[in-house]
Amino acid sequence: MSQKMRSDYCGTLRAADADREVSLCGWVARRREHGEHLAFIDLRDHTGIVQCVVEGAADLRSEYVVRITGKVRVRPADTANADLPTGEIEVGAENVEILSAAEPPPFPLDERTDVDETLRLRHRYLDLRRAPMQHNMRTRAKVNSALRQAMEEQGFVEIETPMLIASTPEGARDFVVPSRLHPGNFYALPQSPQIFKQLCMVGGLDRYYQIARCLRDEDLRADRQFEFLQLDAEMSFAGQEEVFECISHAVAAATEAVTGERPTEFPRMPWREAMERFGSDKPDTRFGMELVELTPLFSATEFKVFQAPSVKGIRIPGGAADVTRKRLDELTEDVKRWGGKGLVWMRVEEDELNSPVAKFLTDDEAAGLRTAMEAEVGDLLFIVADEWKTTVHLLGLLRLAMGRPSLSEGPRNFLWITEFPLFEEMDGDRPIPMHHPFTMPHVDDLELLDPAGGEALLDVRSQSYDLVMNGWELGSGSVRIHRPDIQSQIFTLLGIGPEEAEAKFGFLLDAFRYGAPPHAGFAFGTDRLTALLVGEENIREVIAFPKTQSGADPLTKAPSPLDPVHLNELGLRVLPPAT
Repeated sequence: MSQKMRSDYCGTLRAADADREVSLCGWVARRREHGEHLAFIDLRDHTGIVQCVVEGAADLRSEYVVRITGKVRVRPADTANADLPTGEIEVGAENVEILSAAEPPPFPLDERTDVDETLRLRHRYLDLRRAPMQHNMRTRAKVNSALRQAMEEQGFVEIETPMLIASTPEGARDFVVPSRLHPGNFYALPQSPQIFKQLCMVGGLDRYYQIARCLRDEDLRADRQFEFLQLDAEMSFAGQEEVFECISHAVAAATEAVTGERPTEFPRMPWREAMERFGSDKPDTRFGMELVELTPLFSATEFKVFQAPSVKGIRIPGGAADVTRKRLDELTEDVKRWGGKGLVWMRVEEDELNSPVAKFLTDDEAAGLRTAMEAEVGDLLFIVADEWKTTVHLLGLLRLAMGRPSLSEGPRNFLWITEFPLFEEMDGDRPIPMHHPFTMPHVDDLELLDPAGGEALLDVRSQSYDLVMNGWELGSGSVRIHRPDIQSQIFTLLGIGPEEAEAKFGFLLDAFRYGAPPHAGFAFGTDRLTALLVGEENIREVIAFPKTQSGADPLTKAPSPLDPVHLNELGLRVLPPAT
């Protein structure tokens, strides 16, 4: 027998191992007494559970760490456990060694018991022993491994960028680190490696990638943590098509590594079409219930509610009977909470539209509504009238509320969203960029970059793109501006003068003066991809040591006050709480 501490893993033994002597190590998952001096011990390691028959096992308690040596034997047919991969066999223990005693855990470590999340995170090291967390952590490792292999197959080189950088204007607040050697000055933790990967392109590295740790001081939610991992990539002498090809290949490889099935379809949809059809720039295309354009139908209506720039609706098949009046009132309040003025609903009946507002519609409008929405008896119609941006947003949320399946249901639908607006909205006479100020405008819209363009600037499309899966944004990227004349135009539109540009982006602009190749890039969250592949609704379930919704760490008690001595070394003083 091997002199190693263990010869086999618990979950790997099968009937073919009968009569073989083995040494197993793991935790006592369960103990069942059988008579006065005999016990059945379920021994667990990361591969699974095996039953061990132990003489005099009174001292073996839950979560004790033990080493058991004995012979594998086939169970009698009437005692086999068909629900367990090792259920055909058991190990007759000849020697039991307690490697570490354990106190009773604060919650059961089985898969059947729901446990308060704060308690789980407070004792995350115990939570990680549970089978779902073991599966998620190992799946995460598979995803990262497959991504690395796929990127290297395509000629990308892995390069690590710094964690202590200068603060740069990104989409969220920086986490900052005070400098001891330079009192009064601060580093920032990177929100992304954006500028450094572009510098790699200037440096001739051609194809860069990194599974990068990024940090953003923004509110947490199901798909967002303060710190996260993303696959970050940049390509020289490349545009949108090359990015789509390389990233689709990497995502397909990761999906195949986890599910055994390789996705082959990565369709594309312009941003405007996604908003018009689904009310979202990250549409869940697993179900229909698409938005229906009704504005022309009500262009001459006398019903004041529908006298709006945009009128649209969605149809809920069979919803007339399924959705109660109480639920309709709740949805109406939701719409108001989301920023709308209200919600019009109609139940489709044989001879009429049953609704508090039906009396305000003409017969032609009612008939046109049925036709436009392909309404059938028993359907429920929702209609919103407002500014276009508000209308599509509200109906997009209603669509998800009424029809979205769980992440474990339906196919895995990947979708590239293209042609995002270059500018998100106007701040006075200045546009606000939707992505970052280095995003290349669409070549067909360059002539629209007029400082006097006003609202027309919002029609300028960009060469930016997102990858979406089942209603989650995996990541985003863009073709970068490498031409000084276009970059100058964008800075002028944004009101960024030469001095401000030098202060914020000087080292990047300086580098570009020495020959910047055309380049494009992308980054997507590996936490999000892993969560989607294992069917988890919250990325905390695929991160070993995450923060709670409030940004706290129950395990280490972070964030916590800093020792006054340390504050003095850094030249910092904490202000009293605001009253």
